[in-house]
Amino acid sequence: MEKRKLGFWEIWNMSFGFLGIQMGFALQNGFASRILQTFGAEVHELSWFWIVAPLMGLIVQPIVGHYSDNTWTKLGRRRPFFLVGAVLASVGLILMPQADIFTAVFPTLWVGAGMLMIMDASFNIAMEPFRALIADNLHTDQRTLGFSMQTVLIGFGAVIGSWLPYALTNWFGVSNESVNNGVPLNLTLSFIIGAAILVLTIIITVATTKEYTPQELKAFEDPANEIPAPVNKPKLTDIFTDFRHMPVTMRQLSWVQFFSWFGLFGMWVFTTPAIAHHIYGLAIDDTSSQAYNDAGDWVGVLFGVYNLVAGIFAFALPVIARNIGRKLTHTISLIIGGISLISIYFVSDEYWAILPMIGVGIAWASILAMPYAILAGSIPPLKMGVYMGIFNFFIVIPQIINALIGGPMVKYLYNNDAIFAIVTSGVSLIIAAMLVFRVKDVDDLKSNSEIL
Repeated sequence: MEKRKLGFWEIWNMSFGFLGIQMGFALQNGFASRILQTFGAEVHELSWFWIVAPLMGLIVQPIVGHYSDNTWTKLGRRRPFFLVGAVLASVGLILMPQADIFTAVFPTLWVGAGMLMIMDASFNIAMEPFRALIADNLHTDQRTLGFSMQTVLIGFGAVIGSWLPYALTNWFGVSNESVNNGVPLNLTLSFIIGAAILVLTIIITVATTKEYTPQELKAFEDPANEIPAPVNKPKLTDIFTDFRHMPVTMRQLSWVQFFSWFGLFGMWVFTTPAIAHHIYGLAIDDTSSQAYNDAGDWVGVLFGVYNLVAGIFAFALPVIARNIGRKLTHTISLIIGGISLISIYFVSDEYWAILPMIGVGIAWASILAMPYAILAGSIPPLKMGVYMGIFNFFIVIPQIINALIGGPMVKYLYNNDAIFAIVTSGVSLIIAAMLVFRVKDVDDLKSNSEIL
């Protein structure tokens, strides 16, 4: 048996929830550091507060992957996780910028960090089952298109989330001034709007998408896969066995992912203080002035630019990959992103800072699509969820390491000048690009053997 080929709108609807997920994710990535600084966090402490996010991914994703592989309900096996994740993430989005309402009970900064943890855990509940659904439902030669379609929606969702605070202030007159050292109204409203859109887009995907039954997926099994389907009833502890027996392709991709996400994490955490200090010329501890809020809004614009570029470039990824291969596509994209991040050091004007974001967007598009497209060909369908969850280890572990050492590096090595953390992120992406050459793309090998 072979999976039927899906039409454009079927693939679009199947991935539509990613628009809402990434809108919320963009609000977190672009503005969580700013909110935490508003609540009193110092620059070198930011990465420590962010550590809760990758820790949640490390714990949650393989468990969610395991249970989504082995759960079947009226909604299927992936869709229930989308829905639960969306509802929980919306709670975190609504409450994070309003953490000061709990001041009488808990320190505001710790409540804000707790909401960051809830948000990221919930995004993780929803995100990897979405990636597993693409691998579940699509024929091999549609997978690059499927993951690229997700990247398009991720890009557009992130643009909306990143630009929303700036748009509310400059287009609709919502204040971005900090009152009593609190979070500006434009940020609070942005997080509430993001929560509403997240739930709505997930509901659309759940309502319009069908899933193959476990019996159908078993019929699609390729006997050439490296990992046999389970014989006994699956147990949660099987995750450790699955980890030991992960495909060779996943092991090779793990190093690419490590350096890619080490760089991305540094960019997300330190761009706001880097831009505020390096381009706007503000003091390190200036976190409540109007100029700082303007700088923070502009970082949202910059993040929106790279996500917009990613969304557009994702349309070209399947064509490029078909002509030069997925590995070379990913290598070139990562090099462009790395050079772009390094170049921010030489920028002295906020408008010129837009240019490097174009290169970052190219790398981001590839990071969101190519590794998963390469990986999917080496995993048996009945293990897709758990291996997508385990693959997330190589996304969160580098973030945890960066969270532990990034702050001390900024404080003691870079003298609190966060722009050097951005340069370090660029170098990390270039290292990731070099490691792509070691990866075995199983689908490419199959295609070449068929041609021969």
